[in-house]
Amino acid sequence: MQARLAVDIGGTFTDVVLETATGTHAVKVLTTTDAPARGVLDGVRAILTAAKCKAADVGLVVHGTTLATNALIERKGALTALVTTAGFRDSLEIAWEHRFEQYDIYMERPEPLVPRDLRFGVPERVAADGAVLMTLDETAVRAVAGELRARKVEAVAVCFLHSFTNEGHERRTGEILAEELPGVAISLSCEVCPEIREYERTSTTIANAYVLPRMAGYLGALESDLKNEGVAGPLLLMMSSGGITTVETARRYPVRLVESGPAGGAILALTVAAENALAKAVAFDMGGTTAKLTLLDDLSLQRSRQFEVARAYRFVQGSGLPVRIPVIELVEIGAGGGSIARLDALGRLQVGPDSAGSMPGPASYGRGGTSPTVTDADTVLGRLDPTRFAGGAIPLHRDKAAAALKPIAEHLRTDAEGAAAGVAEIVDETMASAARVHAVENGKDTADRTLIAFGGAAPLHAARLARKLGMKRVVVPVGAGVGSAFGFLRAPIAYEVVRTRHVRLDLLDAKMLNELFAAMRAEAEQVVRPAAPGETLMETRQAFMRYRGQGHEIAVALPNQPFGADAARELHRRFEATYESVFGRAIPKLEVEALTWTLSIATDRPLPSAAASPKAVSAPAPSGRRDVLDPASGRRDSAALYERAALLQGMAIDGPALIVEDGTTTVVPLGFTARINGVGQIVLEDAT
Repeated sequence: MQARLAVDIGGTFTDVVLETATGTHAVKVLTTTDAPARGVLDGVRAILTAAKCKAADVGLVVHGTTLATNALIERKGALTALVTTAGFRDSLEIAWEHRFEQYDIYMERPEPLVPRDLRFGVPERVAADGAVLMTLDETAVRAVAGELRARKVEAVAVCFLHSFTNEGHERRTGEILAEELPGVAISLSCEVCPEIREYERTSTTIANAYVLPRMAGYLGALESDLKNEGVAGPLLLMMSSGGITTVETARRYPVRLVESGPAGGAILALTVAAENALAKAVAFDMGGTTAKLTLLDDLSLQRSRQFEVARAYRFVQGSGLPVRIPVIELVEIGAGGGSIARLDALGRLQVGPDSAGSMPGPASYGRGGTSPTVTDADTVLGRLDPTRFAGGAIPLHRDKAAAALKPIAEHLRTDAEGAAAGVAEIVDETMASAARVHAVENGKDTADRTLIAFGGAAPLHAARLARKLGMKRVVVPVGAGVGSAFGFLRAPIAYEVVRTRHVRLDLLDAKMLNELFAAMRAEAEQVVRPAAPGETLMETRQAFMRYRGQGHEIAVALPNQPFGADAARELHRRFEATYESVFGRAIPKLEVEALTWTLSIATDRPLPSAAASPKAVSAPAPSGRRDVLDPASGRRDSAALYERAALLQGMAIDGPALIVEDGTTTVVPLGFTARINGVGQIVLEDAT
């Protein structure tokens, strides 16, 4: 077996996991924000040395990164221009023509990534059915290119009206711009997002262009650096959809890498749910900068075709920049170990969303940070072993953490421990609120679910979060501190292709539909086959359908086979069954239409079977004890300390206890019992 390497760059830590024939190894290193590839190479060298593995023995590298997301959030992408149909350059600001906060008179929309003076209209027009109403004015395109050259633009997004039905004008514009502007990154909406709905298509294409130069340069350099290190295997990239793809595809469509890290965590959570036969679960990933939560039902992830980046208002739909890409449905909030605590103008304690990051990091790191963070609070509460944090690579300074919390403590008329308890409660309630909102928005509840906790900070807060959400069980997987990286190695190689073709079912042309899916299959295989030669590929088809007159569609699963003479009847039956499952009833005698069709192919990665319950075994004596303050009760408990490696399958310990490992610490509060299941995972059960 060749070794496999996974790398996950987060806002604070870069996690590296190596799987070899003899076992699995993991390390955490601080993210080098100024040059992320440097941190990756530091982690790769460290883990190869620790595992005594040669770089030439690494047959595959899977990488996920927040660089695209951070560039969008921090507005640190390329100087980007938009070329669009004359008269439509303001559609970017018109957006959905509604207020996402109706009663907030101070409401501010997110600023577009492309300012108005860098949006250019050129004469051309294509009708909704693809007919050319006005030919492209190529002279005008060349004139715009001259202006872009003078403005030193680094990237261009091209998005013409109805180009998803006829891409000729966009293709020709792209050719002219490439000729006139060598070295400038060009993104065409007919390639990035060939779907109906002008604003979302434009926003997605612009986002792709905005991050493309930085991501293409980074990925090219990282691929070269890994080869120089002697790594033999190819570099593959994790996408937001939960699949992995080639560097070539990732460099062309970097917008598909938004949320790639959280997607890896969701894949890990799906595996854990299968091993524990969990029909309903919540994946909880809390790292150094953010926390992510997503729902799992019947061993499947919730998926979406749209995601909002950089929301101006937390949890408020419509307040961010929409990107229309395949994505695992999740909620992400600024609540991580590095999230900064402060007092607001009214003297109330708040935590996040900004983070101390890796430089200077929390005050307890002793690297110059002075702002109090969640990690500082966990240190003062006694949850963290100062000598074991991040595998001992970062010694924690309790005195510096307490000093950072002192201003908050003085204002609240308490001591450093009291302030730390307040910080922990605030961040836990923030995450609980986000989970409740996410569940309600999807018509679900949290109370009857199991919490699957991973990421460096999640096991520290999981039990308290579970109680706030009414959950009775928490599962902490093996290697939880680097959970997303483990998920990368379990993800399928996959790609999704989407096309908008407006079809009324009573006028359905089965031959056209078969030709459409054949072309989509060929396009998807061009991406997947190079990374998965000889592997069996699983195909999934969907149609986004609605009753005529409705404004939005629902996703309807389609059969993976050619359509015949009864295609219209079968599609109608599937639509009504899906519609009834969502809304409780179908509407008789209304015409049905399909707008968008999707096809995805993926390598077969079957989920594991449920693990058998192990025979009960006596737990070892604790390796020591440490006082830990419980924020919920305000009580200081003497917690038993256990090394996770010393806890074998079938062992059980009662709280209060701390289970310590290199990547994280699992807090077992009073009233919880921790059991080690048949695959070595920690299962916390609330007996209260």
